[in-house]
Amino acid sequence: MLGPGINIKRSPLCGRNFEYFSEDPLLTAELGGAMVRGLQEAGAGAALKHYAANNQETDRMRVSADIDERPLREIYLRAFERIVRRDRPWSVMASYNGVNGVPLCENTRLLTDILRTEWGFDGIVMSDWGAVRDRVAALRAGLDLQMPGTGGRTDREITAAVTGGDLDESVLDTAVERLVRFARRVTDGAHADRETPVEEHHRLAGEAADRCVVLLKNDSELLPLDPASGTVAVIGELARTPRYQGAGSSQVTPTRLDTPLDSLRELARGARVDFAAGYALLDTTPADPEEALADEAVRLASASDTVVLFLGLAAQDESEGFDRDHIDLPAVQLRLLERVRAANPRVCVVLSNGGVVRTAPWQAAVPALVEGWLLGQAGGGALARVLFGAVNPSGKLAETVPLRLEDSPSHLSFPGEEGRVRYGEGVFVGYRGYDARRCEVAFPFGHGLSYTTFAYSGMSVVHSEDGAALTVAVTVTNTGERAGREVVQIYSRGPAASAVARPPRELRGFAPVTLAPGESREVVVELARDDLAYYSAREGGWRVEGGDYRIEAGSSSRDIRLSAQATVAGDPSRLRLSGRNTLAEWLRHPVGGPLLMERFTRARTQGAGPGAMDDPVMRRFLAGMPLDVISEFPQSPVPPEGVDELAALVAAAADGRGGPGE
Repeated sequence: MLGPGINIKRSPLCGRNFEYFSEDPLLTAELGGAMVRGLQEAGAGAALKHYAANNQETDRMRVSADIDERPLREIYLRAFERIVRRDRPWSVMASYNGVNGVPLCENTRLLTDILRTEWGFDGIVMSDWGAVRDRVAALRAGLDLQMPGTGGRTDREITAAVTGGDLDESVLDTAVERLVRFARRVTDGAHADRETPVEEHHRLAGEAADRCVVLLKNDSELLPLDPASGTVAVIGELARTPRYQGAGSSQVTPTRLDTPLDSLRELARGARVDFAAGYALLDTTPADPEEALADEAVRLASASDTVVLFLGLAAQDESEGFDRDHIDLPAVQLRLLERVRAANPRVCVVLSNGGVVRTAPWQAAVPALVEGWLLGQAGGGALARVLFGAVNPSGKLAETVPLRLEDSPSHLSFPGEEGRVRYGEGVFVGYRGYDARRCEVAFPFGHGLSYTTFAYSGMSVVHSEDGAALTVAVTVTNTGERAGREVVQIYSRGPAASAVARPPRELRGFAPVTLAPGESREVVVELARDDLAYYSAREGGWRVEGGDYRIEAGSSSRDIRLSAQATVAGDPSRLRLSGRNTLAEWLRHPVGGPLLMERFTRARTQGAGPGAMDDPVMRRFLAGMPLDVISEFPQSPVPPEGVDELAALVAAAADGRGGPGE
């Protein structure tokens, strides 16, 4: 199966966000990894895609994603790395775009050095459809399978390259061996005689959809509706003609399709459910029919106890192949909302959309708001069950809903120009960027309400004996009157004196808990110490900084209930220092810092007068100067020849050959 797609939702405008999981790499890895395991345990191979940094549709066949090494590793490769190492997908699909000027299908560093050598991937790498420009160069870089076939044309190019000495035959042999191994995996895993339990699959699709519905707002407990009494006006063509999947190559044919309108009528046990279309999904509808549809909807709203208004995006508004121009709902729907709300203030808006839509400022005027996303073939029943209270909603937002598009961290550098897009926000993607800029949002990452309430207490953070993990425990109590499911989210905040810019908080783990009214249960989440690392481009690898970390437990990224401090031992630095490193860099180094301070202290005790380190102004003045420049000053405690001596001691410590005391 050509999936899952695990690219990061860098911008809310990306036309393909409907098939990606999240703006966060950990959440993406957990959800995408579960899909890989489920597929392959059932005998179907997964093609993990689109590797890598495929975060827009604009100029997608050619654009170069220009990304610094740290955000490339921490944000855009992190989910791929986790799933490849842990879940062993049978194949990986190389994307159309390039990274830092090199097309993915010809990118030796990404396809071979990182994917295979560093992460240990043992499956095949296939191309996205039409992504290969030079098959010989792609084969040399580590691409095994070009898709689609070319009728033998590029086969002949490979043959000519081998016979002409331009391609070593061993490279071709290696790719063939991988393809043979892949074919055997597929044959061994095939279940051609297995019957498809269609009804059981539909039930499971409904259960998944139940958990995906997100209750964004519920003022005055408008929801759940009473299925036994009252009149409900269901308004919106999307209630009758649901948008249940995205457009483009991801489309599937459902075995059955539940509509919200039919499902609401089926669940009503005395409540009257009436319907008005309100609008047409095609934007070519003449103005007169639009007005007539809206008038009918307003009359129905006026005559009903409660309105459930279905709004959202049509297929032409978001699809593979193009990015969105904005994140607003269609103007005809917003006009309808205003008229319906004036006729009946008891309005619940239900959204159907693949990528986020702007809910400000109108969200303030409606008491209830439900995010339905694209819920699949059983989604209509799930929405009905949530609206009538047969299911208590427990979904959480996997991406931030901004107040306006301009607030998005990537806004000024999306989608790039002249064939290149600069990822200027660095690691500050999604909630990381909103939080770092203290930017108000409509709804934060991780947000999602329930028909009950939950209290958090008794948080503890315990180190494992070997120091490789932190165990976070929180007691959660259902303080409401309904059974419900809460998703406890664990975030971390790095040391205050970090050597790199770090987001205010980063998701490190999560766990669901289902509780009866009044019930309490301890929720335990284990964090690997290595997950606290940042990627150091200078040191060429992941590095855990030593210091005090703040560990937080919350119901969303901006609803932090409890926090605790954990002191974490740092990794030894692999960085070698030289005279071109600044004084500040020397002082931060775990080996170089003590060595240099010892020289400053020695100079002061030998009668050289007050040292530069004693004067905070002078210390700050010198912080950005390279040590070899400082060494030229007459008063410097480290002469030019001493700089090389100190650098040699740092190198020896990094190699395990000595340290500050030797």
